[in-house]
Amino acid sequence: MAVPTAPVVAGSLVGGYVVARTTRIRPLGGPVLAVGGLVAQREWRKTGGPVNVAILSAIYYGAFGVSHPLAKKIGPWPSVLAVAGVAAAAAWALSDRKR
Repeated sequence: MAVPTAPVVAGSLVGGYVVARTTRIRPLGGPVLAVGGLVAQREWRKTGGPVNVAILSAIYYGAFGVSHPLAKKIGPWPSVLAVAGVAAAAAWALSDRKR
């Protein structure tokens, strides 16, 4: 069964932030991010092959990286929601809509 990756991507970026913020242990958000990435990558490989996986993985993990400096400018929640939206839109455009 195909798993839509846009909600996985957005949910794991937001979920990782929530875990890190709630527990006050930032590294605990990492496993949430990693699991979401692995689930999404498995589906991306099915729909677009290795190039698609590389592009979408760069966007996903890049969004995580960009969220930190962006949070200093616009605040943590707006930053997380913005990058989650961008990454989810890319996942939909490059993978999910092809199903």
